[in-house]
Formats: sequence, C-alpha cells, structure tokens
Amino acid sequence: MKKNAILIGLGLLITLLFAGNAARLYQLTVVDKLSAILYDYRLQLTMPRTLDERIVIIDIDEKSLKEEGRWPWSRDRLSLLMDKLFDKYGVLVVGFDVVFAEKDESSGLRVLQKIGQTQLKDNAPFQAALAHIQPQLEYDKLFANSIKNRNVVLGYYMTNHKDANASGVLPEPVFPAGMFKGRPIEFTAWNSYGANLPELQQAAAGAGHFNHLADTDGVVRRVPMVAEYNGAYYESLSLAMVRTLFGHPELLPGFAEGKTAGYGGLEWLELDTAAGKLRIPVDAEVATLVPYRGGWGSFRYISAADVLHDRVAMGQLSDKIVLVGTTAPGLLDLRATPVAEIYPGVEVHANMISGILDQNLKERPAYMLGARVVWLLLLGIALSFLLPHLTPAKAILASLGAFALTMGMSLAVWYYGNLLMPVINSLLMVAMLFALNISYGYFVESRTKRQITGLFGQYVPSELVEEMAANPASVSMEGESREMTILFSDVRGFTTISEGLDPKELTLLMNEFLTPLSRVVYKHRGTIDKYMGDCIMAFWGAPLPDATHARNAILAGIEMQATLKTLQPHFKERGWPEIHIGVGINSGRVSVGNMGSEVRVAYTVMGDEVNLASRLEGITKQYGVGVIVGENTKNAVTDFVYRELDHVRVKGKEKPIAIYEPVGLASEVSKDLQDEIKLFHEVRRLYRRQDWDQAELQLMNLQRMAPETALYGIYAKRIAYFRKNPPAADWDGVFVFQTK
Repeated sequence: MKKNAILIGLGLLITLLFAGNAARLYQLTVVDKLSAILYDYRLQLTMPRTLDERIVIIDIDEKSLKEEGRWPWSRDRLSLLMDKLFDKYGVLVVGFDVVFAEKDESSGLRVLQKIGQTQLKDNAPFQAALAHIQPQLEYDKLFANSIKNRNVVLGYYMTNHKDANASGVLPEPVFPAGMFKGRPIEFTAWNSYGANLPELQQAAAGAGHFNHLADTDGVVRRVPMVAEYNGAYYESLSLAMVRTLFGHPELLPGFAEGKTAGYGGLEWLELDTAAGKLRIPVDAEVATLVPYRGGWGSFRYISAADVLHDRVAMGQLSDKIVLVGTTAPGLLDLRATPVAEIYPGVEVHANMISGILDQNLKERPAYMLGARVVWLLLLGIALSFLLPHLTPAKAILASLGAFALTMGMSLAVWYYGNLLMPVINSLLMVAMLFALNISYGYFVESRTKRQITGLFGQYVPSELVEEMAANPASVSMEGESREMTILFSDVRGFTTISEGLDPKELTLLMNEFLTPLSRVVYKHRGTIDKYMGDCIMAFWGAPLPDATHARNAILAGIEMQATLKTLQPHFKERGWPEIHIGVGINSGRVSVGNMGSEVRVAYTVMGDEVNLASRLEGITKQYGVGVIVGENTKNAVTDFVYRELDHVRVKGKEKPIAIYEPVGLASEVSKDLQDEIKLFHEVRRLYRRQDWDQAELQLMNLQRMAPETALYGIYAKRIAYFRKNPPAADWDGVFVFQTK
C-alpha cells in the first residue's frame, strides 16, 4: 500500500507537470519539439499530394541564371516578363517573392548623363540622341509602367535588428495604428523592413511581407498573416495576393464572443469576396499554419527563361495565379519545412494561397488550450490511481487504450473539424506513467544511457554509442579543446551535375552516394558533423577519445574514393553522370562541443585546423588527386606511404604548409610505386633548387612510367612557365592559392 501511495503521488506529479506545460505556465522544450515532430507526421500522412493547377511558380532557377545572367536582372527584362505574363498569357495576378530595394542603373544611363554634362556638354547631336533613348534606359520606370494598372503584388521583408535601417516604401497597412488598442493581441512585431522603391510601390496593385515564423527547430510551419510595424498592421504576401485577386475586399478581424482577461480574442480574419466569404483562422500571434499540399513540386514550376523566350504553352499560364521566386541554391531562398528539409520559400506562399482559396486551414482556437488541460488532468488522474493496481499485462492494455483514445479524438477533430489538438503532452504523460509503474528502477538507472543514444545516434556508429552508454562519464557536451582529425569531402562540379537533373533525381543521386560514404566514416569510427549539400564533414577524436584518430581518418578517406568507384557502374546504368570527390584531411587542436545559439545548437568542431581541412579538400582538383592530408596528419601516421605534393600557402593562412597524398599502407604499396614516388620527391628537390633542366628530365621519365598521373603534367607546365618567367631570387618554392 505504501508503494502504491508513492507511485500514485509520483503519477499525480507527472500529470501536473504535463498539464502545466500544456497550459503554458512553463515550457518543456523537448515536449514542444516532439509535438512539432508529431504534427509534421500527421501533416505528411494527411496532405493530398496533388498538383494545384491554379497556381504557377515562375522560377528564377539555375537554367534562367545561365541564360539571363546572374541575379538581379535588369528591370527591362522584368518589364518584358510582366508584358509576357499579362498580355500574351493572360495571368490573373502576379506576386513577387523578391524585393526591389535598390535602383537599377545597369542601363548605363547615369554614365551617359554624366558625359553629357561634361565632355559632350555642347555636342548637340549627342544631347539629342541621349534625350531620344533616355526613356528606353530608365529601367525602373519601364518596370513601374509594366506593373501599373495590373494585378501585381510586390514582396518585402520585415526584420528585427538593433541598428537596422528601413529602406524602401511600405504599402498602406491593412489595419491602421490604434485599431486594436485595448486588446492584448500578440502580433508578430518588427522594428525595420526592406521594401521596394517608391515608384514601384506606387505602381503596384499591392504588397505583402514574405516573412515566415520558424519554430525552435528551424522549421517553417506558420506564416504571420498580419504583422505589426510602428503601431500599424501589414498583411502577408499570400493574403495580399488573394485580396488583389478578388479586387481588394476589406480585411475584417474576427473576434471570439465573450471577454477573458489577458486574451485579445482575435481568432480569424475574413474577406467578403464575390465568390463568398473567405475565413482565415489565426493563432495567438495572428499566424496561420501552412497547409502544405505535399513535398517540393506541389505546384507547377516554369523557368523564367522559358517565359521570356516564349517556350511555354498558353494553357500552362492562362488565368493562373503566378508567384515569381527562386529555387536556385545560390539565391538562398530555401527553407526547412515539415515536408522537406530543403524547400523553396516561394512554395510556402503558394501553399498559403491554395489553402485560403480552398478554405482548408487548420485552426488552433484559444478554447483548445483549455480542452487539452482538462483532458490531461482527467486522463492523468485516472491512470495514476489505476495503473499501480494492475498487472503488467493489464497495465499495457490500459496504456494502449489511453493512447488510442487520445489519438482517435485528436484525429477526429483534425479531419472533421479542421482543428489542431496537440496531444504530445497526453501521449508522453501516458508513456511516463506506464514506465513509472512497470519499470521505474530501470528507467531511473538507464536514463543517462538513453539520453546519450538519442543525442549521438545520428552522428556516430552504433558501436561508439554503445561504448558511450556503457561509460557515460567519458562523454561531455560542453566545449573543450582536443587533438582531433577533421575530414571534408565534396563533389567536384556539383553545380553542373545538379543543373542536368530534376530535383527528384538529384535527391536520389545524393542519397545513393552520401549513404555509402557515410557508412565508410562510421566503419572507421568517425563522427559525421553535418551534410552541407553535397559535402560531408566528419571528425575523429570526439565524442570519445581516439588515440588513432589520424590513421582512421586517412583509411576512411582512401576507402571513400574506392567505394565511389564501385558505384560508378550503377550511376551509369541509371543515366547519372560520374561522381568524383575530393577529400581533405587535417589534424590539430580544435574546439569541440555543443555550439550554436539559443535557437539551435549542434555538436560540432571549430578552429583553424578545421578551416585548413576544408581548404585542402578544395585544392585536391588542382593536383589531380583524390585525397590530400596536412603535415600534422602525415606526421601522426608513420606506417603510410605519402607522396609530397607541394608546399602551399592556402587562402586565409600566412604560414606555408606541406601537403601530401596518402598512397597506402607501406606494407601494401608496391616497390615500383614507391620508387616512382621517390623519383618525384627528387623532382620536387630539383624544382625548389630551380634546376629546371634536371627536374624536367626526371619528369619525362615519370610521365613515361605513369602517363595517367596528372600531377606530373602540372609540374611540367610550372617548369615551362618558370623558364620564361624566372621567380624572384628569394623564391621559396611555395605555391600560393588565391581562392578557397
């Protein structure tokens, strides 16, 4: 009885813990993160995954940049784009997910005017010609004229910076300052903005901000439909486009009936259109959940270059809602979302427009908070008293029943009421009550081990996780200085490769080579720091110490090259291009631990030696080799045969370093290859002495021995250059790299 009393008391404490979190009396970060994950899974399971033909994205993609030049384009091209979209294709409305904050002076008009005011001031023919062509060179005015009297909505951004300076001109607010005076509504507020040029804003039919709200995990799940700046209230890009589409109907705030202290009551926004009333539910921050239809590509993408060059069929754009945005990686408009880790920001706005038009927006009304708390208390109190008296089998059945009842109720209101009822507090509470009653001792004793597994399971191989779990005291997340080895691998010519593949094929290709290469890192006890597009960053020596970290990294780098070769036939069979990677490895003292910000942290390494490893990877292609290691790594591993490639000074480093190619274990490298390497080292010695004749003679021998080795041709070209352009008297033989 005493034991049950303790368990009941602990169960009630657990119930109060989760009820307090659900009531927002305090915040349990891990619960909120799990709630977000559960929301993402539910969204992925229920989204339609259909193509919305009403909305088209004009994509400033890699193809467009290749044909039209780097962004930003001159605004005469954008003027032409508008004329094509409205006059030829008959689109309904166009919204820009870009901002035009600076004047376009690419036409050269300013230079011509300056010449006309100075050198050719009295040249009448020049002045007449300049006056004649000036209207054609005023690109901002051309663009303004092309959007005037058309349904064009410009985009702008808002920001919060201590010393931020606003630029451009904001549109008229949808709600004036003082509109909500006396109501405690927690609008998303900004203190600055970057908006469009006055003449463009005046010509446009409207404008909206393209800000989103990223949750603590960096994922975009909500968009502030109305945000506050300087007391006034401004609409989002998606809302501005819908209003423009329907002729700018008035935006009306919707307030819940009754009055509660501390609650503003704003629960929806409403548009009274010719097609009927459109209702947009908002949460406490006047934001709306993004109704994602599916993954990347839920809307038709058309390259901007294809529109400009008349390569688009009429039916693909006629009577469409158009968003102009970008998917080009270099333009940095990619987001993490519940449906994809890399997702175009412009498609977020497309989903919002689609959801508003379909009236398929999930609601989180204020009363749902009370419903959650009441359900938690009822369920928690019942289980706290019931579970201690049940056998393990019956306790399992009771817990599963509580799970099923909670999930069933949540899914019912999701499907039939378009309501979001977060249930992670309830599910976690049931799980904790069950664990408390069935395996309390085990739970308490092994908590630290499970935390380590959760933290490091995605970074390190399972064997290391088991070692860490067996000895938790050896693992620290706090920053510390250690001797470690860092590896960078990167695909050569990845931009060219990505241009030739559609997003789905590119994703498959990356998975096909990143997975086996990651397994190689794990095989050699490495920790994967992160994936940066096509690049893998890994390190050895943390979280567990590794006395042979340099050796393991070299073995991993060589095996990564070998593994990639075995994949080439499969790539060829799939119609994919050959993939070649460069690997840079460096050892030294670095800082390792949890680093980041209050928003997001990651277990990672930092320091000069990390930067050098990245630089070494970047110059592998300069020497025609697959793997380059630094001096520290070479000196730490003595049972390898190395080819000394050069003495270099990489960008960002003043001190020159020797760089080496690890050829293989000394016991496995043939005598002929070792002799070839010795001969090349002799060439290097002659090269540094500027004995060009002898060095060139030995290089010719090497090229006959190994004609496929690009390194020898590189040195032959250098010698030929130095014959014609002798180096300075104090030349030290160091090659300087000006780029990363």
